[in-house]
Amino acid sequence: KEIVLRFLGTESWQTIESLRETRNTGRSARMLFEVLGDMWVVSRNPYIQNDLLNNPKRRTALITALKHRLKEVEKRLNGNQTAAKLLAETAQAVSEFAEWFPQQTEVRAKVSKKLKKVTRDDNIDFSGLARVSHATDATDWRVELPLVVINPDTEQEIVEVVEACIELGLTIIPRGGGTGYTGGAIPLHAYTAVINTEKLEFLSLVEHVELPMIGKVPTIRTGAGVVTRRVSDQAEAFGYTFAVDPTSQDASTIGGNISMNA
Repeated sequence: KEIVLRFLGTESWQTIESLRETRNTGRSARMLFEVLGDMWVVSRNPYIQNDLLNNPKRRTALITALKHRLKEVEKRLNGNQTAAKLLAETAQAVSEFAEWFPQQTEVRAKVSKKLKKVTRDDNIDFSGLARVSHATDATDWRVELPLVVINPDTEQEIVEVVEACIELGLTIIPRGGGTGYTGGAIPLHAYTAVINTEKLEFLSLVEHVELPMIGKVPTIRTGAGVVTRRVSDQAEAFGYTFAVDPTSQDASTIGGNISMNA
């Protein structure tokens, strides 16, 4: 049901339910489900996506097989207009599925060209591993795979990366250790750039900074990607206690602590 709703919508699911009651479309329904199931597997697996993007012949073979199944269903319509409408909607979904690949190649090339002007080539990651590992956080809730994962080396790079992503029309998600339980790091849109801040690991010694109306306060300056435990250890080395004590402090980062008000 989830797969049908994803590709065809609620009305098509209701159509399938009504056709099931007639018990005359069992084989055809199975072939339609096979088509939708194959597309679902590809749409949820970035490793298969990249394989098909890099192998046009394999991609063509898959799409040809999908269309062949639809033709077999068409032969069995027997004038059933309701089933014909469902078949047309499935054929449209297959067409959109086929169009995704050249569109994705074009989008990736455009994004890569723009980002290479502001960060190193190896900081721009379209790999299956990067995309799947940045699709969820500690909630394990998964909605969409991000388009790209970016790993800037400096704070200044992040400024320029954000500007580039805005110009490209991408949704932006900053991400630290990915330990949150509120879904703050989960992409909801396919055209999302996740900016991973884990490389920003600058950590100062404890310094006493004069704050207006308060006086001197022991302070540590850190990059957003510094793991919380390192700040706690640094404070302790100078005789202080860093009072923030999340259960994830061996993996969570200061940037995430602050942005999520932890």
